Amino acid sequence: MTGITKPPEIMQKTIIHLEDIRKSYFIGKNALPVLKGIRIDIMLNEYVALMGPSGSGKSTLMNILGCLDSPTSGTYVLNGHDVSKMEDNDLAEVRNKEIGFVFQQFNLMPRLSALENVAVPLIYAGISKKTREERAMSMLEKVGLGDRYHHKPNELSGGQCQRVAIARALINDPALILADEPTGNLDTKTSVEIMEIFGQIHASGNTVVLVTHEEDIADHARRIVRLRDGVIESDHINEKQLVDS
Repeated sequence: MTGITKPPEIMQKTIIHLEDIRKSYFIGKNALPVLKGIRIDIMLNEYVALMGPSGSGKSTLMNILGCLDSPTSGTYVLNGHDVSKMEDNDLAEVRNKEIGFVFQQFNLMPRLSALENVAVPLIYAGISKKTREERAMSMLEKVGLGDRYHHKPNELSGGQCQRVAIARALINDPALILADEPTGNLDTKTSVEIMEIFGQIHASGNTVVLVTHEEDIADHARRIVRLRDGVIESDHINEKQLVDS
């Protein structure tokens, strides 16, 4: 990934504020609590790994962070917007403007080219076709795929598909990059290359939250938050990154 420079000064600003977030699912009249009072602040330009075993609540928390689901109770403020009790239409608008998603399964549209896939969020933003294509091409060049812009997903490798997904996530200059097991379908060499891109995204000033169950992937983050049984078990700075930086 090229052409990225970190801003000289990044003000300390809270991007994510969660206060006593609780989430329960109901089976008949019985409530199944999944999140049991999550409180966390994530600042501008932090690089956070969210970890936890199966059943810890990390996927539910990720869905709330991504405005894909709403908490049962508590407060979630994303980049100054209280999204806790927003209706679906408002949540969809926040998702498109404030969050760039990168998923394990890539979630690319199979009939669209790489360029068209990257440009999709700009369609919802009402950007003209010419500007969409220019911005999408610029993003593809930044992730090293400028020469594959016309290829469809089935003509690209898994790593290349994930690069397209990363370019799409960045296209709207979102406040938050949210990555859910972004290397889960990739081999070791390609995983390292993708994590290097996330490191460069963070170095350019972006806020990155990475959801993973793999320790070696979490080690790329500067801060590691571990969940267990619906609560935060630990929240600490990654000392390995302090040594390397």
